[in-house]
Amino acid sequence: MTSPPPVVPSLLGVFGHPDDESLLAGGVLARHAAGHARTAVVTMTWAPESPRATELADALHVLGAGVPRMLGYGDARNPHAAPGQPRLVDAPLDEVTAALVRQIRSFRPDIVVTHDAVGQLTGHPDHRRTHQATLLAVHAAGLSCLYPEAGDPWQPSDLYCATHPESGVGGLGPLLKSVGKQVLAVPDTYATTAIDVTPWLEQKEAAIFAHRGEAARERSLPGLLARLGEDTRRTVIATEYFTRLTPGPVPGMPHQLT
Repeated sequence: MTSPPPVVPSLLGVFGHPDDESLLAGGVLARHAAGHARTAVVTMTWAPESPRATELADALHVLGAGVPRMLGYGDARNPHAAPGQPRLVDAPLDEVTAALVRQIRSFRPDIVVTHDAVGQLTGHPDHRRTHQATLLAVHAAGLSCLYPEAGDPWQPSDLYCATHPESGVGGLGPLLKSVGKQVLAVPDTYATTAIDVTPWLEQKEAAIFAHRGEAARERSLPGLLARLGEDTRRTVIATEYFTRLTPGPVPGMPHQLT
């Protein structure tokens, strides 16, 4: 008797900008989609009618992650991202959290993946704000008394933050420093999970380069990767690192903190 195929958990990515999903978790998204899991991505910034939205749709199609779910806030560093809309970093945190709770309750994922607390290697303020709002939303989504207008409660089983441990920065560090960008890594003990995404590199690369505008820029990470040789590029992006943060209540000692 053959064993049933393993159940692959559904996955919702929450990222600051179009292209973050492909750079930070493209391999994992492709891996889960290949296992017939439901996958989707919420993008915090840029208007749904912007050129980057079209590129995001192409990238998500490659990764098997459905259609864009764009909240449409402005980018902290690009005034053309969403004209007439507040920047993500200026929007009330409670408002942003409510919007994410609605997305979580609608999609009902087993796993949520987002940015880490330092905002990835370059510390982008939109990444940090996304991390903050996602942590609040993942916990609030399971509580019916919070944001009742956002749908029926749903508690994801796991929350992971995409990150870069000091020992795993590899070729990304020199690449970013070559264009004057800072490199923020976390201690190795902070990263709980390292996933070899080599089997899905073709899809990850295609998704990164679907962001054509970014790939054409000199200082953006897709642009830097586009100018590398294929072997070097694949070495740089072949491993994705995460920190697991447990959402919801965790059983402990009933009469003391442990």
